[in-house]
Amino acid sequence: MTDIAYLDPRSGRTYPLDTPRWCGDDQAPLLLTPLPGITRDAIRAEERSIWRYAAALPFLPEDPISMGEGCTPLVPRVIGGASALLKCEWFMPTGSFKDRGASVMLSLLRAQGVMDVLEDSSGNGGAAVSGYAAAGGMNATIFVPASTSPAKTVQSRAAGATIQLIPGTRQDCADAALAESARIFYASHNWHPFFLHGTKTLAYELWEDLGFRAPDNVIVPCGAGSNVLGCGIGFAELLRAGEIDRLPRIFAAQPANCAPIARAFLAEPPVPAQPTIAEGTAIAQPLRTMEVNQVLTDSAGGAVMLSEEEIAAAVLYLAKTGIYVEPTSAQAAAAFAKLLETGTIAADETTVVVLTGTALKATPRIAELLGVAI
Repeated sequence: MTDIAYLDPRSGRTYPLDTPRWCGDDQAPLLLTPLPGITRDAIRAEERSIWRYAAALPFLPEDPISMGEGCTPLVPRVIGGASALLKCEWFMPTGSFKDRGASVMLSLLRAQGVMDVLEDSSGNGGAAVSGYAAAGGMNATIFVPASTSPAKTVQSRAAGATIQLIPGTRQDCADAALAESARIFYASHNWHPFFLHGTKTLAYELWEDLGFRAPDNVIVPCGAGSNVLGCGIGFAELLRAGEIDRLPRIFAAQPANCAPIARAFLAEPPVPAQPTIAEGTAIAQPLRTMEVNQVLTDSAGGAVMLSEEEIAAAVLYLAKTGIYVEPTSAQAAAAFAKLLETGTIAADETTVVVLTGTALKATPRIAELLGVAI
């Protein structure tokens, strides 16, 4: 652990890794200092989970909390007249890509002696932290806005998490979690750098899926940006290790109704957030806009904003091909069609569309799109 440290990328300040922390002393969001990456001979081929890439992580706990997360299918489909490879990330124990981050973050925290964790999320992040805390014998408290549909917290409650309803907006909920972090360790999927090192396993997995090469393009739904950052970190490590000779172009897909990262990247003026069917990416004040946009720039990728109609159409189109994903995920497929149309990416390139969560968690929303009463 001596060579790796927490890093504040804005000031360059570092902190030792062996003291658990989720932010800088001035409450700045942290990353880790760059890791060297691994070569293919370091993969634990016998492990059917993200822990096959354990050698790429900041340190290895003796007893990781794992439920077989990762190793998700890569399925070809034609979208917008061209072939894409759909990375089906909802094939995870709690139903979303966030299991990658939760497995690594909670494994490393437990190894550091942290047994009580706090998270603020009414959706996939809360479900993943609750599930992995339960699997690891840890206690989880999840703050959610009081207006949250009770159905959205059932999964966390079933895992034994304590759900605390916070009056006001999603931002009020985040603020309450920050205040409570003085008492319970804040294991936030938005704040903790270990979470990003779980999401980076997606890059390693795509590299292995494609016969140890990088795709040309990766299109990712983007809210706070943990998946964009994870891909940026993972592919940069593979480049550093000499396993790939270029970064794939990484594209962030956001709903036009709530697209602060895309608007910043495209140099468009900010506008107030509006409700969107792509709820999982409705993050009005993301913490790491600068770092996310750096990944998009470094990879020569970009950002795409999508209308509600485009997202809804993509949900139903994918479902007609057997791929049943929530609107948040489907926007990546809508972005692929748009990028093809503008000539930003070509039909003969290898493009991965990352589908992050199942539509089983969005049944009322899908019923609404179909005009079905439930």
